[in-house]
This record gives sequence, C-alpha cells and structure tokens, in this order.
Amino acid sequence: MQIQINDVLRSYIDPLTEAEYAALERSILVEGCRDALVLWGDVLVDGHNRYQICQQHGVPFKVTENTSFKSLDDVKLWMIDNHLGRRSVSDFQRGVLALRKKEIMAARAAELAAVAAAEDAAIAPPDPEDAAAKPAKPAAMPLASREDIARAARLSSNTISQIEKIQKTATPELVEAVRSGTISINAAATVASLPEAAQVAAVAGGKKQLQQAAKEVRELRAAMRPPKEPKEGDEPLSEVEQLRAEIATLKQRNAALKAENAALQERIAALVDAS
Repeated sequence: MQIQINDVLRSYIDPLTEAEYAALERSILVEGCRDALVLWGDVLVDGHNRYQICQQHGVPFKVTENTSFKSLDDVKLWMIDNHLGRRSVSDFQRGVLALRKKEIMAARAAELAAVAAAEDAAIAPPDPEDAAAKPAKPAAMPLASREDIARAARLSSNTISQIEKIQKTATPELVEAVRSGTISINAAATVASLPEAAQVAAVAGGKKQLQQAAKEVRELRAAMRPPKEPKEGDEPLSEVEQLRAEIATLKQRNAALKAENAALQERIAALVDAS
C-alpha cells in the first residue's frame, strides 16, 4: 500500500520540537517502531513523525486502518481526543485542541439543526399557531460550554478564556513564546492586550522583558480601577496614601504613553513597508 500524506492532517497537531524528534528517532533506531501507524483508507492519520523516521532509516513498521471515520472532521476529532489523552501535551496545546473540538462540534450542531429545519419545512408549511405551541427541536449535538471544554482539556475555565484571548489577539511571535514555555499562559494573555509592535518587542527582549511587559499591563489595569468611594465617617487619606495614589496615576499615564508609542512605531513600520 502506498501511504498518502494529507498536509491538513500533518499540520493539524503542533510539530515535535527538535529535541522531541531526536528522542523519538533514537528510540525507534534502538527499539524499532512499536506503535502501528493509523490510516484512513490509505491516508496517514497518526504517526507522521514515526513514518518519516522509518522511511529515512529503512525501519519496518505496522499499519492499522480505522474504518469508523466518515469524514475529515471525524479524523480531526479522533486526532484531538488521541492527543488530549497524552501526558506530554502542554496545557496550552491541550487548550487549543479542546477549542478546535468545540468549533467542529458547534459546526456539526448548526448543520444538524439546519437539516432538521429543512426536513420539517418540506413536510408541511409552517403553521404559526403550531410553531408557538411546539418547542423547537434541540440540536442533536449541542454546543459545548466553556466548562465542558475545560474538563476535556483538564484545565480551568479561566485558563481556557486566556487561551482564547491569545488565539484572537496575540502575534505569532507571542504565540510561539507561550507554546515553547518562554512565558506562561496567564502572562501571555496579559501581554496579548498590547499593540502588536509592543508584543513583538517584548518577545524579542526575552523572558525577562515579557515578564516586565505583563507586570506593566497589570499595574496599568490596577491604576485604572476607579477608587473606592469614601464612606461616611472614614478618615481622610494620609499623606503617604495620597502619594501612592499620585504614583498610580503617573504609572497609568506612563503605560498609556508606552502603548501610544508602540502603536505609532507599528504604523511607521507599516508605512515604510508599503513605500
């Protein structure tokens, strides 16, 4: 059998690091390819790295075909569940995979609901009174809640929210930093609120610069919180407390100026590239 490589499936899961690939290669050369490659027909689903190493060194391998797959989404869901069960997958990777599963499940639920509605409409024209009396048919595959996603990824709901923010607003450089472990998910979600140029500059500065950027954003958020209204009978602020409040205001202005400067630098760079 001639094994086919699907580029979508090959890139669907994050690639191994150089160290991980080298360790797998050493293991296969010493012990052989112990786990069978999984196929969908003649398309390789699981074992791309093992297949590449075996082909390169002439190591024999076994294959097994999964006949339960009906579509590419079935394959993706199987790949996601397979990797979520592995202990070597990082928290960030697990969160990303669980969110991908949510997207597939949501799309299927919407498709099933549309099909059900079309079938109902084809049987008989809608009666307004009947429509009011009968509840709508539930989707066969309901949308997963954030708690469901967090449970599948073995993470907290808050961590899933942070990963969603990173996916939406982080630059590729910042995503790679959190994927490699240079910065935590929590800190990366904080830095992702900065303009793109500021994110890139923080990543270029290394781990300490990323931590400093996250700290400055948190301080800015704290400074921007409205002060508590003094209650009747409260003593007036002491001189030290007044100075602290002034410092917080100055930090807020400083952070705002930094963000504005980063945005201007980003705009200049875009204009230079376009010229």
